Amino acid sequence: MSMTPPVPQPKVLVVEHEAKCPPAHVATWLTTAGCRLEVCRPWAGDPLPAPDSYDAVLVLGGTMGANDDATYRWLTPLKHLIREAVANAVPTLGICLGHQVITVALGGTVEVNPLGQQLGLLNVGWVGADDALFDSSAIARGIHWNNDIATALPEGATVLAATPQGEPQVVRFAPTVWGVQLHPEADEHVVAAWADGDRENHTARGVDQASLLDAIAGARAELDHVWRPVVERLAALAAQRARLGHA
Repeated sequence: MSMTPPVPQPKVLVVEHEAKCPPAHVATWLTTAGCRLEVCRPWAGDPLPAPDSYDAVLVLGGTMGANDDATYRWLTPLKHLIREAVANAVPTLGICLGHQVITVALGGTVEVNPLGQQLGLLNVGWVGADDALFDSSAIARGIHWNNDIATALPEGATVLAATPQGEPQVVRFAPTVWGVQLHPEADEHVVAAWADGDRENHTARGVDQASLLDAIAGARAELDHVWRPVVERLAALAAQRARLGHA
């Protein structure tokens, strides 16, 4: 009697830049969708693996800059990993710093935002058509907490969402590679750790961190509703790659 071969479990590489920037909700959503996560922590000495042995790649945020290769020496090999992921059509999502590293790896430019730090829940301004990952009709807001932005995108990149001032929020870099400047993974607890690092600066500027955190906490159901399906679509792409690899 013939047996149906088991469906392979998609394997996702998660690149974490520092302990206070974990995969958080995105990890939960990927795991619930059937993926197996392997978290690489180069800040703790983990070597970066080759991306073609994975079914998807997730590159997280961090407080360092995308051009700080001299200080954070894993950024150079990470950029090589990203270029390999593009070449091998590995589904890849970069979050905040991850988005910025993809930008630089593919020939774009990342700089301190001349308009200032982006903070809290901001509207997502869709300017491009839907694609394999994003449904523009469903997504209204996202958590932002960043100083740097992509000021020039690589050749061939498509802006899917931007602020009214033209700051990229969601970008498709290649058919299977995306970046988001915002933080779908975060909640008020994750952001509180980032707020601690900005407390002195924010106090001097009159930024009400408590109100920002309260707003994020109050939007949990909305954020789950709009960002979980994006991550589930990434998991579906990973599953498709896993099936093809085991065909």
